[in-house]
Amino acid sequence: MKLTHDEVKKIAKLARLGLSEAEVEKFSVQLSDILDHAKMLDEIDTSKVEPIAQITGLTNVNFKDEVQNCAVTDELLKQSPQPIHNRMIKVKSVF
Repeated sequence: MKLTHDEVKKIAKLARLGLSEAEVEKFSVQLSDILDHAKMLDEIDTSKVEPIAQITGLTNVNFKDEVQNCAVTDELLKQSPQPIHNRMIKVKSVF
């Protein structure tokens, strides 16, 4: 599958990459080779292979969410360069 220069430029834009024309040419060839290699997987007969989501055998591994006391909370809070309010570190809003 041969990728055009426009397709490579579109992929680069989606990935927020600025590419020179030389890089577009280089990656056009390299990405086309990768796609050709992946296309070979279509030739493999997987009709007798059962679909799987994971191979470890584990299902729904969950842990209880329990509050635990920390013996060094006050010492850790003292190290914060940010102001402390109600035993929590006050930070600037991120929104």
